[in-house]
Amino acid sequence: MKLAVVGTGYVGLVTGTCFAETGNQVTCVDIDTKKVSQLQNGEIPIYEPGLDILFDRNIAEGRLSFTTNLKEGIEGAEIIFLALPTPPGEDGSADLKYILKVADDLGPLLTQYTVIVDKSTVPVGTAEKVHARIAKNATVGFDVVSNPEFLREGVAVEDFMKPDRVVVGTTSESAKKLIEKLYAPLVRQGNPVIFMDERSAEMTKYAANSFLALKITFMNEIANLCELVGANVDDIRRGIGTDSRIGKRFLFAGIGYGGSCFPKDVQALAKTSADYGYDFRTLKSVMAVNDDQKKKLIPIVREYFDGSLHGKTIAVWGLAFKPYTDDIREAPALENIKALLSEGANVTVYDPEAMDNVKQIIPNITFCHTAYAALDDADALMIFTEWPQFRTPDFTKMGKLLKEKVIFDGRNLYELNQMQDLGFTYYSIGREALNVKEVIDL
Repeated sequence: MKLAVVGTGYVGLVTGTCFAETGNQVTCVDIDTKKVSQLQNGEIPIYEPGLDILFDRNIAEGRLSFTTNLKEGIEGAEIIFLALPTPPGEDGSADLKYILKVADDLGPLLTQYTVIVDKSTVPVGTAEKVHARIAKNATVGFDVVSNPEFLREGVAVEDFMKPDRVVVGTTSESAKKLIEKLYAPLVRQGNPVIFMDERSAEMTKYAANSFLALKITFMNEIANLCELVGANVDDIRRGIGTDSRIGKRFLFAGIGYGGSCFPKDVQALAKTSADYGYDFRTLKSVMAVNDDQKKKLIPIVREYFDGSLHGKTIAVWGLAFKPYTDDIREAPALENIKALLSEGANVTVYDPEAMDNVKQIIPNITFCHTAYAALDDADALMIFTEWPQFRTPDFTKMGKLLKEKVIFDGRNLYELNQMQDLGFTYYSIGREALNVKEVIDL
């Protein structure tokens, strides 16, 4: 099939590349001339494991191309995907200006029946708005379909090529047949393509992400209570995660969720609820708890250093909101670093992928070429991203580099008995604090 993907951000680039991998002819369109030039030269502007292999192969075999010209990009396309940003406004609502602008532009360019697919995460009713904007200038038949993405950064290629399910919102039989044909190679093992109306599909994406955000936030509240009652959140996670009604995933306590999806989608669903006069109280609590959780470690660090961080050097491991990505959108590390700087601390950082992105917004910190370099002569270590290489470090080397053997771990990477045996002062989330300093003082 001949496809066009408008927008070459994270979703658009993964979508275009993976559909090319299944044998389709895909043209990706973007107004960013610099980005398109990079892509045409074989450079991928994002970090996503496995994407480079598919990208290079489909460029070489002529199935994947890039252009800044919308008319050229959609010529002959049976299906056009809109993978455009929908950033949150100040009130939490999703900004549709990019999608609606492209919808205006598409109308006069269509020359045959075409299925227009909203791949972006959009509020309920967006498909109708897009249809109305295209219809103003269209002279041929078309349908607008909602097909939300469920890609996890770090495993997006696997998620796309082997989806748990494909959600499609359409009431058009013509559109349904084309979408079924397109996705057939990806669901050969029997995973479902679930058809529903457009509004239900739009709501499904928000409901899924908001529920996962709720699971994370619930466990963080359990972790906070564990610290007060003397329980261990890791044991509780295992105790409830083996219940098939609950499941094991998204039950890890930490310093809150971030990224491009959960914060934005929870806000947008809350705003939609308010627009329809419904007080979605659980979502309000999720947002409030997550905001507090992100900064949970700062008071603990301050207290450890007798109420002042002025002049202290704090090493930071991890800047991305999660491992296997360079995405720093809503990353807890950023808020914590800004808080440390505001209290007069010096900050040294290491992340295997995200440092270039952080340099653009927080330049007044020290970026280090290795994790150990960040520790050199630092007063303490704070951990914000659970990169695998941070899980089994050389603790002896760490103890020699740090002024004090103290770690504030926002991702619970280490076992308590291990840290106790190694003589580290160790603070984590929802577990006993191992404060060697207090033991010595006694």
